[in-house]
Amino acid sequence: MPSANSDSSGNSGAPDGVGRPSRYESQKRRDWNSFRQYLRNHRPPLELARCSGAHVLEFLRYLDQFGKTKVHAAGCPFFGHPHPPAPCPCPLRQAWGSLDALVGRLRAAFEEDGGQPEANPFAARAVRLYLREVRDSQAKARGIAYEKKKRKRPFPPLQGYNPQPPVPMAAAVPVIGYDQPESDLNLVSGGYQHHLHGHLMLPTVDASGDDAAVMAVAEAHSGGMIPLSVLN
Repeated sequence: MPSANSDSSGNSGAPDGVGRPSRYESQKRRDWNSFRQYLRNHRPPLELARCSGAHVLEFLRYLDQFGKTKVHAAGCPFFGHPHPPAPCPCPLRQAWGSLDALVGRLRAAFEEDGGQPEANPFAARAVRLYLREVRDSQAKARGIAYEKKKRKRPFPPLQGYNPQPPVPMAAAVPVIGYDQPESDLNLVSGGYQHHLHGHLMLPTVDASGDDAAVMAVAEAHSGGMIPLSVLN
């Protein structure tokens, strides 16, 4: 029966993505309803509180009639062939991956419905052994290896190691006249390095105009020499 807030097309009036269960939750609800229906149709009918791992195995075998996976028998010429070249009369079964996922959803639905974890029939040891047997037998019959992906464990940090972010190196600014070798000083005629400040000293020149200001500054320094920075 459609809900009161549904339109004529049957779509809910709620906005998209609001209150809509995820695909996993929807599938889990359908699986749980199917299992409850199976218990009601059981002869004699079964109550959920009396359900055991044996009843879960009956349910899983019951689902094989709806399977779509070809599982070759031991006498089939295509036994162990992953891609058989021709059809064969071998029966169809539920694939191991589908059964394993189904049991996981029903195990969660049982506890969400109020069941106790220690009384969960889907977590019974007999169910785990059955799933392992189905996995191994189908792997041999179909020629497929079922291997679970191993989770990569992160490497533990080294003891006492505290990684620090790299410090960006400042761009090197050439400094003329500071810590320059004597060979570089010879490039300037008459220049030498000041013994206290490390300036590259240049001799004064006879000129007029702008050079007159240079000469005035030079007179304020002993020896008639000025720092190169003054020229800048």
